[in-house]
Amino acid sequence: MRRAVVVGATGQIGRVAVGVLARDGWEVTAVSRGGGRDDGWPEDVRVARADREDDAALTEAVGDGCDVLVDMVAYGPAHARQLTSLADRMGSAVVISSVSVYEDDKGRNFDTQAEPGGFPEYPVPVTEDQRTVQPGDTSYSTRKAGLERDLVAAGDRLPTTLLRAGAIHGPHCRTPRELYFVKRNLDGRTRRILPYGGESRFHPASVHNIAELIRLAAGRPGTRVLNAVDPDAPTVAQIAGAIDAVMGVERENVLLDGPPPGPTVGDTPWSVPVPVVCDMGAAERELGYRPVARYAQTLPDTVAWIEQHLAGRDWREAYPKMFQAYGDLFDYAAEDAFLDGPGALDT
Repeated sequence: MRRAVVVGATGQIGRVAVGVLARDGWEVTAVSRGGGRDDGWPEDVRVARADREDDAALTEAVGDGCDVLVDMVAYGPAHARQLTSLADRMGSAVVISSVSVYEDDKGRNFDTQAEPGGFPEYPVPVTEDQRTVQPGDTSYSTRKAGLERDLVAAGDRLPTTLLRAGAIHGPHCRTPRELYFVKRNLDGRTRRILPYGGESRFHPASVHNIAELIRLAAGRPGTRVLNAVDPDAPTVAQIAGAIDAVMGVERENVLLDGPPPGPTVGDTPWSVPVPVVCDMGAAERELGYRPVARYAQTLPDTVAWIEQHLAGRDWREAYPKMFQAYGDLFDYAAEDAFLDGPGALDT
């Protein structure tokens, strides 16, 4: 039986990937810091406790060897070196990267987006041939770029598939973008402000589609870099409407032609001035990939998980990383002042 070791197994993607691999006939060892088990996993999934920063613990989890190691929590060159140091124990690897490594032809990227005119203007859609940021230690994106560079360079020793994930969605997410609309609906907010005419598109990536890519790449070892996004790239207005439908409510979109009028007014986690949409042709050609889920189909589980996680808690307590990343997403006083102010909707 083929053996797979999944590092970061109890995270958002890992929970699904472990189950998919186990049901595909792999003998799976699920590695996490807590050594936990998901209720949806087959009983024969083994669990191991290891912090991936602990080289000895990770080596012990890999044991005598595995056919594939799937890594959800690799973030830079140090983790690339850690993986390649175990190359003699592994047949191949599948590692999660990010679309944030992309850079446009003017050198703009996700790290420059807060600067005036700094948001990148990518081709639509973005292919894997698009240039990427310089590897470094300055940001999440530069560390991911370093991870990719070093693992691709070591491909003769450790064949590795790197999956550039988009806006990941599904249960167990610590920064769910859907929270922006779910909480507003729960709070009875009847209007929401959407900048850029509600047309912003930031390509989502279902955990189910990423897990399917992992399954295919595990069975076809090779060194490659592939986009990992959904078949659909809905607009923010379409996303809001789909969440409304799941929650059984009707809400009004207040559409603005330009950017958010203030730092806490209308700046949704999808609010981008130009599209970020990726191409999946390479995965289709190289792996025979076909998507297994569409965005709207997966929303009921996502919404239910967010509601359950929010129940009886301040959202900043329930989602501290969300607050850290996006600031105050629910400044209703500022929203109402804008919506009710003189000439506000002429913005």
